[in-house]
Amino acid sequence: MRSSRRPFRHRLAAFVPLVLLLACSSASTPSDGPAGPSPQVSGRRVLFDEAHHNLHTSGGRYKPFAELITEDGYTVTPNTAPFSADTLQGFDVLVISNARGAGQEVPMEERSRPAFTTAEVEAVGDWVEAGGALLLIADHYPIGSANRPLGDRLGVSMSNGWTEDPANRDPVLQDLLFSRDNGLLGDHPITRGRSPQERIGRVVSFLGQSLAGPPGSVPLLRLAPSAVDELPPDRKQSVSAAGRSQGLAMTLGKGRVVVMGEAAMLTSQTFDGMVLGFDSPGIDNRQLVLNILHWLSGELD
Repeated sequence: MRSSRRPFRHRLAAFVPLVLLLACSSASTPSDGPAGPSPQVSGRRVLFDEAHHNLHTSGGRYKPFAELITEDGYTVTPNTAPFSADTLQGFDVLVISNARGAGQEVPMEERSRPAFTTAEVEAVGDWVEAGGALLLIADHYPIGSANRPLGDRLGVSMSNGWTEDPANRDPVLQDLLFSRDNGLLGDHPITRGRSPQERIGRVVSFLGQSLAGPPGSVPLLRLAPSAVDELPPDRKQSVSAAGRSQGLAMTLGKGRVVVMGEAAMLTSQTFDGMVLGFDSPGIDNRQLVLNILHWLSGELD
């Protein structure tokens, strides 16, 4: 359990299993709201992975995500098969959110085992290099560990810890804040958008892990020198997360990749009456989801 200096939600997260923490909610839309639906174009077929003990599915905790991009014109298809060239054929974007090595009913150590076989990792990597687009979302332990082999294939380092930064918290939500004011938003088409209405100004993440990308990758959500990763299994030790990020974008061969180190920021969730995720007021997480998909599908450069 965390010390009393930390906000209640963070202390709670230390001992309540993640499966009990968050429940899906459509919640209220931020006052500004995202820009309107994009014009209908090709390259809008999304395969949503549900074959790897995923904590998030298109009909579960990521239903608000799936509904948001469906309203924007994407066609979402759940995936229930191992990854292969045949599985991925015909799709433009692959979304993987919090895949695990085993289900919630087994110990953490088993859930932390690789979520994908070596053949699956190579199939996804080859598909991206040939022109596919991947949104990989991998949270803190045990999920960071379960996704490390795929991260390695992409050249992305996953800390597998719990990322904290008391110096950069949203004053209301008391979670990690990335804004233009604190200088922690990276400069990329995803954060710039296609118009002033799509420009990202404030993003909040809800714990998660830190990431480091390969040369040429662009941090979207930069971590400050004050950020640390609390290490598994008990979070008693920590290491600096300075220079790392909680979101990055990159190209791989002919394809595009976005990796996010925290999952709740890209959907709408509630806990005990509190609105978490992209429906929290005063932040641009909802538009961030759309900008990520637009960039992955080649509509934003």
